[in-house]
Amino acid sequence: MSFTLVDLGTGGLEFRASAWTWKPALEIIKSFNILDNTDIRRIGQSATGFSITQADAHAIGAKIRDEVLPKLKPNKRIFSDLTITDTPDDGTFYRSHDEQWKNYSANYQWLEDFADFCLRSKGFQVF
Repeated sequence: MSFTLVDLGTGGLEFRASAWTWKPALEIIKSFNILDNTDIRRIGQSATGFSITQADAHAIGAKIRDEVLPKLKPNKRIFSDLTITDTPDDGTFYRSHDEQWKNYSANYQWLEDFADFCLRSKGFQVF
């Protein structure tokens, strides 16, 4: 499953996210208390077309840039439980129920690109 975020402006700006990176991104967004739980649930489902306002998108981008990225540095990634590791993702698919959480992480570069998309957008829809 994947997600495509489409800018509400006329520039045709899009951003893509896999389920593997979107899940930790949702937890990061949730931790900011910008969106309520209903909105978090809506953007967690692909193809809904749910919209995020420009103000909310810019707030999300700024908080990622100012609060999350300084903790990560380019050699780290963040899991859905918001813990940070410097262990690179080696592509292992964890099947065990106790280890499935290891499948979901977002690295510095992806989050930097997502923050940039949020800050440049006029708001976005999730597909």
